[in-house]
Amino acid sequence: MASVSSKARAARFWPTLGFAALSGSRATSGPVFLSQYLAGQALAPGLATSPLRFLAKPGVAKTLKFLIAGEFVGDKLPHTPNRIVPQQLLTRAGSGALVGATLYKAKGGSAVSGALIGALGTVAATYLTFYLRKGLSEKTGTSTSLIGAGEDALVLAGGTALAKSLAKK
Repeated sequence: MASVSSKARAARFWPTLGFAALSGSRATSGPVFLSQYLAGQALAPGLATSPLRFLAKPGVAKTLKFLIAGEFVGDKLPHTPNRIVPQQLLTRAGSGALVGATLYKAKGGSAVSGALIGALGTVAATYLTFYLRKGLSEKTGTSTSLIGAGEDALVLAGGTALAKSLAKK
C-alpha cells in the first residue's frame, strides 16, 4: 500500500509532467490549462500567499486563452522558427517551470522541485514533438502545417482532459 506522502508526490508529479508535455508542444498551453483548472478551484493554502497565485485568477485564464489562439496561428506561419531553437526552447522551458512550480505549490509541494520537473519535462516534450511532427511530415508527404493542426487538436483535447481530471479529485 502506498504511503500518503508517496500518493501526494504522485498527485503533483504526473499532472506536472502532463502540463509540461503540453507546453513542449505549444508554449502557452500548459499555463492555459493549469490556469483554467485553478480558476475553478478554491485557492489552495500553499498557493494563497505565493506570487504564483496569479494563475488562479479567472481574468488570467481568459487572457491566456487568447494567447494560445495566437500561438496556434503563429505556429503555422512560414517564418516561425523551429521550437528547438534556443529562444523557443527557453520560452517553453520557462512555461514548463511556471506550471510545475505553480502546481507543486498548489498541491503542498516545493515550487523549486515543481519548476525543475516542469522545465525538464517540457524540454523533453519539445524535442519529442518537434521530431515527431517533422518525421510524420517527411514519411507521409503531408505539410507540417497540417500535421501542426492535428497537434493543436491533440493539445486542446489533452489539456481539457487533464484539467477536468484534476478538477474531479
